[in-house]
Amino acid sequence: MNSKYEAVIGLEVHAQLLTETKIFCGCSSKFGNPANSNICPVCLGHPGVLPVLNQKVVEYTVRTGIATNCTINEQSIFARKNYFYPDLPKGYQISQYEEPICEFGHLDIELKDGTQKRLGITRIHMEEDAGKSIHDIGFETCVDVNRCGIPLMEIVSEPDMRSAEEAVLYLTKLRQIVQYIGVCDGNMDEGSFRCDANVSVRLKGAEKFGTRTEIKNMNSFKNVEKAIQYEIERQIELVEDGGQVVQETLLWDTDMNEAFSMRDKEEAHDYRYFPDPDLVPVVVSAKWKDEIEKTLPELPNKRKERFVTELLLPRYDAEILTQSKPVADYFEEVIKTAKDYKAASNWVMGDVLKTLNEQKIEISEFSITPQNLGKLINLISDGTISGKIAKEVFPEMLEGNKNPEVIIKEKNLVQISDTSEIEKIIDKILAGHSKEINEFLEGKDKVIGFFVGQAMRETKGKANPKLVNDILKEKLDRLKQEQH
Repeated sequence: MNSKYEAVIGLEVHAQLLTETKIFCGCSSKFGNPANSNICPVCLGHPGVLPVLNQKVVEYTVRTGIATNCTINEQSIFARKNYFYPDLPKGYQISQYEEPICEFGHLDIELKDGTQKRLGITRIHMEEDAGKSIHDIGFETCVDVNRCGIPLMEIVSEPDMRSAEEAVLYLTKLRQIVQYIGVCDGNMDEGSFRCDANVSVRLKGAEKFGTRTEIKNMNSFKNVEKAIQYEIERQIELVEDGGQVVQETLLWDTDMNEAFSMRDKEEAHDYRYFPDPDLVPVVVSAKWKDEIEKTLPELPNKRKERFVTELLLPRYDAEILTQSKPVADYFEEVIKTAKDYKAASNWVMGDVLKTLNEQKIEISEFSITPQNLGKLINLISDGTISGKIAKEVFPEMLEGNKNPEVIIKEKNLVQISDTSEIEKIIDKILAGHSKEINEFLEGKDKVIGFFVGQAMRETKGKANPKLVNDILKEKLDRLKQEQH
């Protein structure tokens, strides 16, 4: 990016709410049902029908507003946003415009250099989704209106981001929060969490914003970053060549890694907003807001800090463990059994997350209970088994969540911690490796690793590694003293 310029980026995020029914009717909001099966006269806007607001939609939006430090307005109203697309049977979308339910919030992101940056949230409002036009069936465009009336929150940021990286960090943090508080599953592939990016460039130090474009159709964090970076570079190149940026809506092509013009960008007046005459104002009393706030779980930032200050975990561990609420919950269940918090962190971040990734499953589908993983960690801590043996026991536990104590007993894997037995094994190894002993006496201390390996091989990994190291060092040091 040309260092003379800076980007100005704002995101509009649409998050589908995890309600069982739609926002203004009783139709199912389930994803993946046959086309045009989740519909009724209300969500299709037939004459004479009246919408009835789903209370859960209001509650979930208020939860999100509180979690993102917004002011919750006591009164907000719904408006009709008028436009004509084949997938919008009513000819208008019910949304909020002049009086949204949440305003003036913020999120803090952590940049690569460790510094914090606060990004503003202009507003969060409720609205219904439109249907879906399908262009790849034969030679005609088909319309599936199942999504009509699906409850959405639109979360509009301030234009505070200055790079594609910052935009992705904001989006990641926002997705983490809505998943933590249980209002949205955050699935970008299915479109239940999607964003449009408004991008402009200006000379550094300038106060006035440049002409902005809007990019749509970005279905992953990777594509959001690519699309924004592409548009920043395109606008700078255009300005440097003496051209002018045109205000338009662009469609991101994931196959070609390019953005193509879709249409002129609409302004608010193009939609002819006016208050919806069929819906009364939404009132959120202070009492109701307080009741909702009490139901919020510990948010990710607070949980991360607690892991660092109370559990004394490294900040890196705390960051990884709290990225997903179910994973953080699993870890907290593990340490109810495991005594060594850092060891528990290592196992969850390592073997557990690796298994989830390999098997492409969620932590809720993971076969080992946190209690049994905690038992395995304790068996290492108290010297019953070595870490090496634990790595052999873990795959056995994956096969049906077997108790590690039972596996160790059945396979006779208990660690050898009898000093006299280990001494006999080491004496036997030293007697058969005079060449390596001479190398040690000549100053090659690395040979100790060879002897440790031999002892572990001889005991099939069951010898206590610390005892092996201590006894070996003592015997070899004695040989060195005898030489002198």
